[in-house]
Amino acid sequence: MADSGFAVPDDIARLSLGEEFDRPPPPNPALKSEVTSAGIVTVDITDKFTQAVRTLAPGELAKDGFFTLFESVAALEIMDPKMDSGCVQSEDDLEESYDVSRPLSAEEVIGITDQLLCHEMAWHMGYPLSQTLFTSIYVESLLMPAPKSIAEAKFIRNDTDTSAQNPMLTILRAYCLGMLKTCFYVNERIRSEHFYEEEDFVTNTYNRSLLVDISVEAIEVAMLEARVLLRSGELEIDLEAAKALDSRLQLRHLFLKAVRCPEHIKEPEVAREPWKEAVSIIPDIGKTHSMGKPVDEAFSAKLQRKLASTMPPRPIVQIKFEDAFGHLTRLFQDGTELMDVLTYADSQSLQTFVCTFQAKKPQPLIFVRTLLQIFLFNEMEILGRMSIRQIMDDDFSIVSMPGNLRLNRDNDEIEVVEDPRFIVSQQMELFRQTAAQSYLDIFRTFCQNRCRVRRTLCHIIRDWDSLQIDAEGIDEIIQIKTKETKIKVVTETYTAETYSLPLSSWTHFTKLRLMEWIVQLGFELEIYQQDEYGGMYWYLSFLADARIQHLSRIFGIVRQQEADLPEWAKKPDSSEKRQFDRCRSFLMLQQLDAAVTWRLAFSLSCFYTALKRLGLLKVPPRPLSSDELRYELRMRPFAPIGLPALPTFKEFTTETTRPDESISTLLHYAENANAGARDGLERLSKLTAEKSFSVGSYDRWLTSTKNCLRSSIMTGLAISALRKQLQSSEAPKELKIKVEIPTPEEAYHHWWLVPKIIPI
Repeated sequence: MADSGFAVPDDIARLSLGEEFDRPPPPNPALKSEVTSAGIVTVDITDKFTQAVRTLAPGELAKDGFFTLFESVAALEIMDPKMDSGCVQSEDDLEESYDVSRPLSAEEVIGITDQLLCHEMAWHMGYPLSQTLFTSIYVESLLMPAPKSIAEAKFIRNDTDTSAQNPMLTILRAYCLGMLKTCFYVNERIRSEHFYEEEDFVTNTYNRSLLVDISVEAIEVAMLEARVLLRSGELEIDLEAAKALDSRLQLRHLFLKAVRCPEHIKEPEVAREPWKEAVSIIPDIGKTHSMGKPVDEAFSAKLQRKLASTMPPRPIVQIKFEDAFGHLTRLFQDGTELMDVLTYADSQSLQTFVCTFQAKKPQPLIFVRTLLQIFLFNEMEILGRMSIRQIMDDDFSIVSMPGNLRLNRDNDEIEVVEDPRFIVSQQMELFRQTAAQSYLDIFRTFCQNRCRVRRTLCHIIRDWDSLQIDAEGIDEIIQIKTKETKIKVVTETYTAETYSLPLSSWTHFTKLRLMEWIVQLGFELEIYQQDEYGGMYWYLSFLADARIQHLSRIFGIVRQQEADLPEWAKKPDSSEKRQFDRCRSFLMLQQLDAAVTWRLAFSLSCFYTALKRLGLLKVPPRPLSSDELRYELRMRPFAPIGLPALPTFKEFTTETTRPDESISTLLHYAENANAGARDGLERLSKLTAEKSFSVGSYDRWLTSTKNCLRSSIMTGLAISALRKQLQSSEAPKELKIKVEIPTPEEAYHHWWLVPKIIPI
C-alpha cells in the first residue's frame, strides 16, 4: 500500500465498509488452556462442574462471597442471545414481515382502530408508549422517518400512485393521524404541569416526534376527507360498517378538539362542547365493537428494538376492550364535569370543586387532572381571568375579613409613608407574597393522585405553621399602626376581649382543615391498622374540636364588627352587608361541618374502644414494635406543629382506652355523639349550592354528605346491635358475634369505616 502520509497500519487500511467478504468460521473452542508455563497445570473440570450443578434444586443459586455485582455484570457476554436481550439470531428476526400496504376490509379497520384505542387508554393509565401505541406497525410506518408534512405522513413513503391505494388504508391513516396528534397534545400538556412519572404517567416518546411538524388543520382536513369518502357511497362496504368507521373518526376529531380546550379557557361553553358531544357518541362505538376483526399481526413487540431506549423489549400491554371503553367513557365524562370549574363563584366553592373532583372513585385520569392544573395556574392566572391577589382577597373576605379596610384597593394609591393606609397596603402585600405559594400549593396538591395528596399535605402543614407566625407579626404591625381596639368576644364557652387578628385566624383555620384531611385520607388509603382506628378517630375529633373553638372566636369577632357598622353599610343592598352575610353563612357551615366531624369521629372512637376491650378486634403480633413507637409514627406529620399542640402519648392513651369508663358508658357516649352527628348531617344535606359553598360541584358535595349520613345511620345500628348482644349475654367475653370492618371501597364513605356486628 502506498504511503498516504499517515501512519496507518496495513491491517486497518485494508478495512472497507463497502466490500463484501466471507466471514471466517469461528475457531473451535479449546478444551485446555493455551497458556504454557512451568508453574501452571491445566485441568478439565467440565465433568465435575456438571455433576455439582445437578445437586442444585431448580432456582437455587450458588454464589461465592467474593464474586461481586460488578464482576457479575462484567461476566455477561455481549451478543450472546441467552444473555443479551438486544441480540437476535439474524436480521430477519429484527424486521417485521407485516405488509402495511396490503388491502384491508372494513371489519379489519374497525378491529385495528379498537386495538389502537385499547393501547391509547393503556398509555393514559400509565404504561409507556413502547408497550402500547408504538407496538403498532402502522404507527411506526407513519412516524419513521419523521414526516415533515401531511403529504409525507403515509404508510408507504415511496408510493406515488395514491389512486391505487386501498380506500380502507385512507380511513386508517386518517384515524392514526388524529390519534397521534392527540397524543402529542396530551403528552405536552402533562409535561408542562406538575406530575410524578413513576406514579402517574410516562412522557418518554423514544425519539419519535408524534407529528410535531404537521399542523392540526392539515390533520383535521385529512379526517374530514376520510369521513366524506365514507359517506359518499363509493366504497363497497356494509352501511353499518361505514357508520361504525364514521363514528370512530368523529370521536377522534372531537378528542383532538377536546385536548385543545385550554385555548378557550375564557369561553367555558366552547371548551365544553367537544367533551359533551363525545359523551353522546361513545356508546355507538361500544355497540359496534363486535363488528371488528382484530389484526394481531399488525402489532409487534419487536418494534421496541428500534426505539431510543435503554430498556430491553417488554411484552405488549394488553387490556380488554371493555376496560378501555370504560376508561374512555370516564375520561370524557370527567372532562365534561371539569369545565364547570371555569364558572367562578367564590374561592371556597373553587376549593370544594377541586377537593370533591379529586375524591371521585375511580379517580380521574392524569390528563384530566392536568387540565385542572392548567385552568388553575396557566400563566399565573386563576381560571384564565383572575389574579392570585383577587382569589386570596376573596378568601380573606369569606373567612375572617368581611368588609375589612385591609382589603380596600384604594389603599394602594396612598403614597404618604406616615399614613396608616400606606402601612396596611404594604403589609398586606407582603403577606400575600409570603402566603401565595402555600395557598396555591393546596390546589396543586389536590390535582395529584390520592397517595401523593396525603404525602404532600404532611409537608404543607409545616409551611402553614410557619406562615401563622408571620401572620401574627403582620397582624400586630397593622394593629399598632391603625390603633385597633380590642373586641369583646362572646361564645358558648367563654367571654373575653381580644384583637381581631384576621390574617392569623385565616391561616390557623386553613391549617386545621389540612390536618383533618391528612387524618381522614389515612383511613381512605388504609394506612392505619384496624386496632388503631379508635385512636386515630379520637385524634380526628380532637382536631375538629379545635376547629370548632377557633370558628367560634372568628364568628364572635365578625358578629361584633357587623354590629359596629354604620347605618348606611347595614342596608341589604350595600357591599359591606353582602360580604358580612356571606362570611356568616360560611362560618355557620364550617361550624356545622366541624361539629359533625367531631361527633361522628368521637362516636366511632368510643365504639372501637369498646370492641377492642371486648376482644372483638384482633391485635396482630408486633414483636418489634410498641404502642409508643406506633404513636410516634402516626403522629410524625403533626409533631412539628406548634398549635394545636400534639397530645402526649400518656394523654392519647388515656383518651383512647378510657380505663375508668365501663363498656356500657362508652356505648352511651358513642350513641349520643352519633345522634348529634346524624342531626347535623341531615341539616347539611338540605343546604343549597350557595349556602354550602359548592357552586359547580353541588351534586358531588351532596352525594358525599349523604354518604356520611348513611355512615352515621350504620354507626347507630351497629351500636344498638352490640348493646343488645351485651344485654342478652351473661358474660361479655362470651358474645356470639364477630366484627367485620369494611374496606374504604366497601364503606358508604371512605373516611368513615363503620364496623359490622354479625351474629355467629
